[in-house]
Amino acid sequence: MNESSVIDKNGLDLLIKILAGKGYLVVGPTIRDEAIVYDTVSSIADLPMGWTDEQEGGIYRLKKRSDNALFGFTLGPHSWKQFLHPSEKRLWQANRNDSGFEIIPEKADEKKYAFLGARSCELHAVAIQDKVFIEGSHTDQHYQSLRQNALFIAVNCGQAGNTCFCVSMQTGPKVEAGHDLVLTEILQDGDHYFLIEAGSEAGKNILKELKIKPATNDETERAEAIVANTAKQMGRTMETKNIKQLLYDNLEHSSWDDIAGRCLSCANCTMVCPTCFCSTVEDVTDVTGDHAERWQKWDSCFTMDFSSIHGGAVRNTTKSRYRQWMTHKLASWQDQFDSSGCVGCGRCITWCPVGIDLTREVSVIRESNTRQKENPSGSEAQNEDS
Repeated sequence: MNESSVIDKNGLDLLIKILAGKGYLVVGPTIRDEAIVYDTVSSIADLPMGWTDEQEGGIYRLKKRSDNALFGFTLGPHSWKQFLHPSEKRLWQANRNDSGFEIIPEKADEKKYAFLGARSCELHAVAIQDKVFIEGSHTDQHYQSLRQNALFIAVNCGQAGNTCFCVSMQTGPKVEAGHDLVLTEILQDGDHYFLIEAGSEAGKNILKELKIKPATNDETERAEAIVANTAKQMGRTMETKNIKQLLYDNLEHSSWDDIAGRCLSCANCTMVCPTCFCSTVEDVTDVTGDHAERWQKWDSCFTMDFSSIHGGAVRNTTKSRYRQWMTHKLASWQDQFDSSGCVGCGRCITWCPVGIDLTREVSVIRESNTRQKENPSGSEAQNEDS
């Protein structure tokens, strides 16, 4: 077990400055456009001090807290995906010369990010994207370069949102892996400090440069109690037992039609999801025809063109597209990557304009499936009674 130390707000401010001095671009939570988003931070003054968020299906709003917590919120619309797997990136460019075209591959981005405030579910999401981009038979050089240079300063969650269900997915709220440093924010009896632990050699080296003091048993117990209490606050739950087979066995379930009647195919769920990785490739040229570029851009399985091949679209209905997304996320992802594609962050619920809740949709299928097994002739009996 790693030894715990304590720093105060000034210590956190010093940590940010130390990271910047080492050449890291420090990115953390800040307020913009009435939401808590991830952006560059240069001091604790940039953090959302005294703010929290209220979330429900299709609802997100900021609200003032009664204290000055720096990490007293759950999650905003952003995930770290936007930095490691940018929404747009150029793959190569080509210039015309006397012998034809010269292809110039894009150099891998060597930017060094220090991600401040990553939650446990988000670290699990990064680990999932690692499997997609660097642990398979084909490596994304751009992702790999950014990933190997990234530093994660995680934060144990002090509260859960109404759309959180990380406990169900076994991805939180306690940070246990994937971090270099982890903080637990404690506000009690007028005190405001952070329990800090190292999770890697890089983290241990940074700790040596901070003004820290060993944590007392009381301080450690307070931190553990905060995380334990957060685990009891989950706004959602999802039963995951045999979920893969459950969805495979119910591809024609009537609930897909019900969902399709509400779904707008807006793709919000895939854009805010920290694990979705679908993309498309576009080629562009200038007006002279002497210069061309190839760009990779985020895409979504909810768009009609995404499944379009010669002869038409493979999934040309909202029903088929939502079914594809949810079944892939919770079932076939396990076949591809040996894990679920969902980390229980709840963003897809919060940022769905009509509040479609995948935990509820799984429950509907599971409950009807259970009723059918318990009373296979129930529908016939009901018809006879009517």
